[in-house]
Amino acid sequence: MRKLSMALLAGVALVGCGIDENQEIVANLQQAGFPADDIQVVDGQVYVGNDAHVTLEASREMLQAEKGQEQYRTTNLVGTGVSKICVNPTSSFAAYPNLMTGLDAAIANYNARGLRLTFQRGGTGCTANITATTMSGAGGSAGFPSGGLPYGTINIGTGMSAYSASVNKHVITHELGHCIGFRHSDYYNRAISCGGAVSNEGASTVGAILIPGTPSTATVGGSVMNSCFSSTSTGNWTSSDIVALDYLY
Repeated sequence: MRKLSMALLAGVALVGCGIDENQEIVANLQQAGFPADDIQVVDGQVYVGNDAHVTLEASREMLQAEKGQEQYRTTNLVGTGVSKICVNPTSSFAAYPNLMTGLDAAIANYNARGLRLTFQRGGTGCTANITATTMSGAGGSAGFPSGGLPYGTINIGTGMSAYSASVNKHVITHELGHCIGFRHSDYYNRAISCGGAVSNEGASTVGAILIPGTPSTATVGGSVMNSCFSSTSTGNWTSSDIVALDYLY
């Protein structure tokens, strides 16, 4: 089964932070326990785990948070002031029917769980917003919550238009998962879902907290939040995904 990396592609055009800000973000991440080789600065923005953007505020919150237990989550979650999240596709995103179908399926995926958070595509009356836009290649990128709000953008590769609606559902569900605080379930060894050499994103008591009731080890196909996906991914929640969602939200 061919595996496709969800890592950020180097050609993505993003608005960059200042050099001083990035230096502080990198220093904060290292203090929080992330290894230096897991931190990347691409097009002026800082990423960990290849597809999770970290803002200056989020990096500071990682240092302020109480230490937790040794699926995984970040210390930053979406606060109780958020109940409905609008996911707003850009015109470039809406130009790809498979991406739009995947977005609707991902939204339905979350809403079917009866969480305190609900999602909707566009519209009004939302307490938080996420922009769905495009990037080059396949896979996607997103970031972690900050200030009680979900991360504000998911980037989905236009190359995903060549994949099935189920694979698009999987990738978009995954990136929305980062936006509300989920880390990769195999963060400690990306080779589990991606293949290749062992690659550890960095185990940290502030940055990678085991969600009670979920396994501490990952398996191929064991979670929508595995680092990498395949051409047969369905986007359907696994039993551990459901436990994690229900526990947090």
